[in-house]
Amino acid sequence: MARRKGLPPPHRGTTSELRALYPFAVTAPLGALSCYLGQDSSGAAFGFDPWECYANGSVTNPNMVVLGQIGKGKSAFVKSLMWRQYLMGRRCWALDPKGEYGALAAAAGTTPLKLGPGLGLRLNPLDVAQQDAVGGSRRGVGAPAPVVSAAHQRRTELLGALLESSLGRSLQPAERAATDVALAAVEGGPLPPTLPEVVAALLEPAASAAVALGTDVAGLRHDGRNVALELRRLVHGDLAGMFDGQSSRGAGLGTGMVVLDLSRVYASPALGLLMTCALCWFQNSLVVGPGAQATKRLVVLDEAWAVLAHLGTARWLQAMFKLSRAYGVSNVAVVHRVSDLRAAGEGGSRQERLAEGLLADTETRVVFAQEATEASRAAELLGLSATERSLVARLPRGTALWRVGARSYLVRHRLSERELSLADTDAAMRADPSQFPGSGAEFSGTEE
Repeated sequence: MARRKGLPPPHRGTTSELRALYPFAVTAPLGALSCYLGQDSSGAAFGFDPWECYANGSVTNPNMVVLGQIGKGKSAFVKSLMWRQYLMGRRCWALDPKGEYGALAAAAGTTPLKLGPGLGLRLNPLDVAQQDAVGGSRRGVGAPAPVVSAAHQRRTELLGALLESSLGRSLQPAERAATDVALAAVEGGPLPPTLPEVVAALLEPAASAAVALGTDVAGLRHDGRNVALELRRLVHGDLAGMFDGQSSRGAGLGTGMVVLDLSRVYASPALGLLMTCALCWFQNSLVVGPGAQATKRLVVLDEAWAVLAHLGTARWLQAMFKLSRAYGVSNVAVVHRVSDLRAAGEGGSRQERLAEGLLADTETRVVFAQEATEASRAAELLGLSATERSLVARLPRGTALWRVGARSYLVRHRLSERELSLADTDAAMRADPSQFPGSGAEFSGTEE
């Protein structure tokens, strides 16, 4: 078509350049390019750092949820995010149920901590810093009554989560009281209490504890017997040797990259309980004293469905997410489907409220491709638009829909040559593992 007389000559430009003509059709950048991750749909560079986004007001908490089908790039993205945050000087911890983060740990110069029966590594989930409750002291001269320490509260919450998940029901008042006094009976020594000590105190309660609850020793023993036998599962039998004593020497979290390998117990029906104990050990190390400066840490919980599968441990995880800002932590929960966030059980309202509560404490959602049925659930739970719902069902490998606060981005993740080898979890599926497809210029990450 001939150009109309008096009009300027046509101009050609890229979509990246021409987007300036449509400023309201392109989402504003997050202002966190210090950690580059890929390109958005307009071709612009996309970066994300949870602490920078929190500082500039893009989000009100630093937590993340990453969802995606197997083979769509979810694991490759998480590993590269950890690697880039590590290079930025952040500390990165990962709970690795399938043993897939070993190469990442090796690249950072560390060795994964392998947890399993007979492996010699013990973690004490009750090893909590002795901090006093706000507004009181543990035992002061002239104080009207002793107050419950924050350490005792944290231990009680963990024991309640483990027992409720193991029993498959809420604790009865008598059971909760018996657990509380048993824990109090073994606290106060030179070393932190252990799970076997709590079990022993439940099976053989002290007379003073019985009097405090208005019963006798036989009655208190009866009240605590069922919970004692359930808790005993973590310290005897096929689960023995992992959480049944003080933490092993040298099992600290002082290095920049810490990977806790739980692959030896991945097939255990108690995986969720074991992951909760390990997470509690992680969390206990985050507590800092008054006036101390918290260190920024990225804590990755892979296969988070195992913890979310039980209402008790799922509630505990939600409470852990709520503490993230106080500890300077960005928690990253990695799941396959959005329905994993609804926890276990029938479609009751408690599970749905739990999922909504967890998402409320997680303003950054990274959604890789989902099956068509899951795309509908994702749209409902994440509040996706009709367009976003359609995209989620047909996203190509390595591309994710990001929801950061009220903003949405379609991002193609980019891996460097170094990250290709760190993210490779398909080596066993290839005849020649050296033939790794793709290059650093395009996404070629692999998945579970």
